This record gives sequence, structure tokens and C-alpha cells, in this order.
Amino acid sequence: MLSRLVLSALLIAGATGHAAELPEPVAKLMQSSGIPPEAAGIIVMRGDTTLISHNPTQSMQPASTMKLFTAMTALEQLGPVFRGRTEFRSDADVVNGVLQGDLILRGGADADLNEDALSHMLQALRNQGIRKIKGDILVDRQLFQPSRPDAGQPPFDEYPWAYYNVIPNAALINTNLLKVEMRSTADKLSLVMMPELDKVSIRSEMKLNDAPCAAWENGWRSPDYTRKGERIEVVLHGSFPKDCIKSTSINVLDSQDYLARLLLAEWRKQGGSLSGEIRDAMPPAADAASAPATRLLAEHISRTLPEVLRDTNKQSDNTLARTVFLSLGSLETDPALGSRPLPPDANQASTAMRAETAIRAWLQQHSIDGNGLVIDNGSGLSRTERATPAQLTGVLQAGLKSLWMPEFMASLPIAATDGTMRRRLKDSPAAQRARLKTGSLTGVIAIAGYVMDANNRPCTVVAILNDPHVANGAGRAVLDALVDWVARSTQP
Repeated sequence: MLSRLVLSALLIAGATGHAAELPEPVAKLMQSSGIPPEAAGIIVMRGDTTLISHNPTQSMQPASTMKLFTAMTALEQLGPVFRGRTEFRSDADVVNGVLQGDLILRGGADADLNEDALSHMLQALRNQGIRKIKGDILVDRQLFQPSRPDAGQPPFDEYPWAYYNVIPNAALINTNLLKVEMRSTADKLSLVMMPELDKVSIRSEMKLNDAPCAAWENGWRSPDYTRKGERIEVVLHGSFPKDCIKSTSINVLDSQDYLARLLLAEWRKQGGSLSGEIRDAMPPAADAASAPATRLLAEHISRTLPEVLRDTNKQSDNTLARTVFLSLGSLETDPALGSRPLPPDANQASTAMRAETAIRAWLQQHSIDGNGLVIDNGSGLSRTERATPAQLTGVLQAGLKSLWMPEFMASLPIAATDGTMRRRLKDSPAAQRARLKTGSLTGVIAIAGYVMDANNRPCTVVAILNDPHVANGAGRAVLDALVDWVARSTQP
């Protein structure tokens, strides 16, 4: 197979030295920035020809290029028609507009679940004549094991409220984010919070200052919340410029609080009432097969996997990537329904472990050596994940041979055009001719994708830098110089 041949060549190159010296612009930038050669892993291939092979089998932190493992495996294992789904179900009768028991909200890795989707699902209940729920609303997150992957997890960095740090569960809604609009005058700051949540308000302890509006984030401090009985108050801290209008999104509430209070607010808007409470559903008992059958009352189905992957890779969305990763460990494709849960006993194992097994099995099918690969959450937002340039090259080569190559390619950012590459390489021949997944963490910068050379021949490019000196744009300049060199290359 092509992948085996490619990786054999890379292994030979790695054992005997470099297939070619690093391009002069790349080497000079690395030297001037203090990035040592051993901190770089770089591969450039055109077809079966290896143009550059620098530390090809070195296990490195890949940052968000890790998403390529998740994306390619998901496309080939779940398929392009895969969809997540959210359901309202019940085993209770409806009598005179009253549901005579519990309503179950079953989470199904629905990447598109938001307040609009929830509102439409609740409207479907009202359309069936339901105006009151006599029992409780049970939130079933059991598709993922553990059902709350975020519970007890230490913050990844000093910005736990940031959107990129949201850890998904099977019933995550709105990515658990509150959108906050801040408007200030010379002496007053006004706040608007969306969406509206039951018994949740917001206030500011921010002081107004004379900083430029564009520099508002310099005065931002981590928000938090206080709880008084059933009420929650989100509190903003730090400072904010005078005469400024800005919006931001924050992740501060527990996801059960967020979902429950959004659900209550939306249900009451539609004239509905609830006698009980909103609580987590218990795990299924060993004799679950004898439990009463439930019927579907309303549902929301997400976009197809290729559409979700475009948002995942172009914007480098960690929460979407982690949702797709966990889906690999919890769902299988169903042509009629889009997705189908694994049997209950299968879900007792860690979903993340099952997802890792799926990725490693896919690598083995494509003769890609898994040694040195460390998988944590499939998004790259991890200090433990590791991959080699050769492994990423293997994934990209397999992507070119895949039935779903167009869908995979369409998910990658286009240089100087969109996603995380929209502002890069605008003055290079690579502009609009390179599709590259980016990755960055503190001390890490990476790219992996495809670049057309000067003769319009596709090249596979992988480059990872692991060194503190990549900060302040130095590492990005090195990687852009490499891509520019490939785009200008006329090598035979």
C-alpha cells in the first residue's frame, strides 16, 4: 500500500539523515529565532517522492493537528451521513394536556444543539397538546461514559471560562456559553446576557478606565458566579474602557445548571409548566431490557459529519473535535437514523478509551505505525498528546486515497482565505492554493495539510515545532516560510 511505502521511505530517511536539507529561508528563520533543529519535525512529500524528512519519527506535541486523526477516522468509521441527535421521550400517557410522568431528554452527541433547536423541540410538545409535565425532566447523558467527562477535571490553563476549554457531554447545549454584550458610557456599564436562563442574572464589578476600546481584553479578569438559594448571579471582574461596545462568550456555569435553566425558561415562554424538577437520569440498571419502552415525542438532528468537521477543522474548535472523538467511542452509523448507540454493556467502558481503540485500529488498517502516538481527547488541547510527523503524513496520504477525500479536504483551512489560515500567506503563491490544519499551544506550533507547488503538483506538508522560542509569531514565520517554499518549488 502507498502508506506503507511512504512510511518505509521516511523511516529510512530518519535513520540515515535528512532526505534534503531544510530550505534556506526556513533554516535561517529557525536560527535567528533560536529554535534548534532538534525541536522541529518536518516532512514534505510530492507523491512518493520525499523532498524533506527532518526528524520524521520524533514523537512531538502536535497541538490541534491532532484533530486530523479524529476527523479521518470519523469519516471512515462513522461515515459521511453520520448525525448526532437529541430526543424527548416518555413512557407516560398524555391526559387532558398533562404528561402523566417523566419526560426524558436523551443526549446524543448533537453538535448543533442550541436554544433555537430546544425551542422547536418544546414547541413540538405543545403541538401534541402537552402543556404540563406532571413528573420530572430527566437528562440522559449516558451515551458518553463517564456521563460528565468534565466533572473533577482541573483547568487546562488560566482561562477556564474561555470557549475553547468547554468539555462536552452527550447533552451539551449552546456549547455551555453565555454571550455577554457590554456597553459603556463615560460613567456607566450596561450588560446584556444571552440566552435567557431561569433565575440567572449578571452584574459587573468592572471598573471603567480610559484604555482604548480595542484593548478591552487587557483589563478582563476571570468571571465567576454566586448562588443564593435557587438564584445564580454571574459576576464580571476587572476593568473595561469608557465609551466602548464589545461582546464576548464565557463558560462559567455547570452544564446541568445551564441546560436545566435554559429548558425551564424556554418551556415557560411557551406556556408550559413543570410539577417536578430537572435532574440527571440514573444509569440504566442491569435489567434495563425489562424497563417500560419509551416513545419519541420530539427530536433534533444535527448536520452531517462533513459539515461539522468543516467547523471543527477550519476554526479549530476543540469542543466539536472532542464531541466527534467521543462519538467514535459511543456511536455507530445507522443509514436510516444517522447514529445508533452501542449496546448498554459496551458503554460501560470509558468512551475515550473506545475512541482511542477506533483510531488505532484505523491506523493499523492503513499501515501507519502507531508507536509514539499518545491520544488524550482527540482535539490537541492537551499536554500529553503526542504524534510523529510520519504519522500525520500517513493520515494525510490516506486522506488522498479515501472515498471521502473531498469531504476531508473541504474541512481544512484555505491559506489567505478562511478559518485559522485566513490572515496567513496573503503575499505568497500559496494563497488559496494550500489547505492546512494549524495547531498552537504555549511552546508548540504546527501545520499539516496539502500545498500545490509551482507546477501545480500537490504536496503533503507536515511541520511541528516544540520549543519556547516559537512564541510571538517566530514559529509561525518558520512554518509560513516552509509553505511558501513548497508553493514556489519547481523541483523535478
